[in-house]
Amino acid sequence: MEFLGPYTPLILLIFVASMLIQGHLTRAYRTWGQVRNAHNLTGAEVARLMLDENGLSQVPVQMVPGRLTDHYDPVRKTVNLSEGNFNVPSVSAMAVAAHEVGHAIQDKVRMPALVLRGQMALPLSLGMNLAPLLLLGGIVTQLTGLIWIGAALFGAALLFHLVTLPVEFDASRRALVYLNQRGLNGSAEGQKGARAVLNAAALTYVAGFAMALAQFLNVLALARSSDD
Repeated sequence: MEFLGPYTPLILLIFVASMLIQGHLTRAYRTWGQVRNAHNLTGAEVARLMLDENGLSQVPVQMVPGRLTDHYDPVRKTVNLSEGNFNVPSVSAMAVAAHEVGHAIQDKVRMPALVLRGQMALPLSLGMNLAPLLLLGGIVTQLTGLIWIGAALFGAALLFHLVTLPVEFDASRRALVYLNQRGLNGSAEGQKGARAVLNAAALTYVAGFAMALAQFLNVLALARSSDD
């Protein structure tokens, strides 16, 4: 049985592609981070406005350290914006803030995919810490059962990434619809910038799914070969 698995070259290829996609996101974010949005609103102000107009005035907007660490916390019910977006009136900050509020709206309407992702997050994070150890232990000791357990955990990770795609795409769709309808995008340039930032971010989730798929196929092949 091969130790690396037949899909290792594909994994390496996707890894390189992911780095390129991350670079594309960084460039798009930096480019439109230097362009002020039409109404000179900071990310925090855009988030607050969008939350209030969608019946979520009780949801706070908080600043968190780091770069592109923006996220919505469905447990604490908070919209968290990174330092580079919280106080900056850029097109990038506006787009990212609206995207995170999109998740808050999903939470309000109990979007099934968001609920499922939340239920999977904690147990999967624990399981994925064990998966490589189980896989390695199974290969070294030739215990097929451990390898199949590892494969099952990688399969669960693939499902998580699959569920994440509609959640992220829908949040971006809600963001763009709101910004356009509310006129916050302003000119065609603002609309182009917001779409460019959100599309670049979406590609990172597609790359994450592709990596999870390749890893699962690789581990599945190793598990099957262990039965031979």
